[in-house]
Amino acid sequence: MAAKPIIIDCDPGADDAIALFLALAPTASLDVLGITTVAGNVPLGLTQRNARQICELAGRSDLPIYAGCPRPLLRPLLTAEEVHGKTGLDGITLPEPQMPLQKSHAVHFLIQTLMESSGEITLATLGPLTNLAVAIIQQPAICTRIKEIVVMGGAITQGNVTPSAEFNFYVDPHAAQVVCTAGIPLTLINLDVTHQAIATPTRMAAIRALNTPISTATLGLLQHYGAFDMQRYGTSGPFLHDPCVIAYLLQPELFTCRPAYIEIETTSELTIGRTVVDRWQSTDRAPNANVALSINAEGFYQLLTRSLAEA
Repeated sequence: MAAKPIIIDCDPGADDAIALFLALAPTASLDVLGITTVAGNVPLGLTQRNARQICELAGRSDLPIYAGCPRPLLRPLLTAEEVHGKTGLDGITLPEPQMPLQKSHAVHFLIQTLMESSGEITLATLGPLTNLAVAIIQQPAICTRIKEIVVMGGAITQGNVTPSAEFNFYVDPHAAQVVCTAGIPLTLINLDVTHQAIATPTRMAAIRALNTPISTATLGLLQHYGAFDMQRYGTSGPFLHDPCVIAYLLQPELFTCRPAYIEIETTSELTIGRTVVDRWQSTDRAPNANVALSINAEGFYQLLTRSLAEA
């Protein structure tokens, strides 16, 4: 089977880094055409640096990396250093990246690459959707050139920044609304699902036993990043959000999904960023997304551990 062509839009971030390890594993059936970065977990200057560091550690310094939007469309930037640390990759120490940052803006790369394609490219988005929203606004024709967008974002029930909103959609709710209502095939890997993907002590031990540079980095990231989740939620380990997007691209059978209409709240100060999911078709609006409801967490961690072993 031919490798699936994808572009990864991200804001590394610990879980973004682990998602990149999974996507770049030698046996992953993904053809990563490029990586675009956006401000989110940490500011843009760090997300583009972190992406280059991770690619170098994964042995993929050949990949083009593009810096994108430094702030949301309308709101001030909110970051998550309390979770990911000041560098975004706290818990590990990596050398300064040697691979170049591409001169073109991420939005230009998205538009050019998609307009030159025949509709076969999937977008894996792991951070705020600012880059993609700006690309859609600048060149609406790209909407018919995207095979699918697989988004880590939103929540059906509780958020993780406010009671209503998940981080990526809260940071740039207007961008999320642009993307989710653009008519592009979209799968939503939301917080209700990623909160099922807990890195338990047993799963962490399996990663530790690999004893490779990438598994050691993964463990260091999980240990630092996980401390926040474990204290806040009382779980036995951290959640892995962004790698679920890559897992869906590799093994969609790990997830159960159903079609639903979704829309993002952009006006209420109380619930801004909330993902309104019409799961039971209580309105007459046609579904515009494939919404994930559950994940086979054990299968997910088997895939992750196997991929880290191969890296």
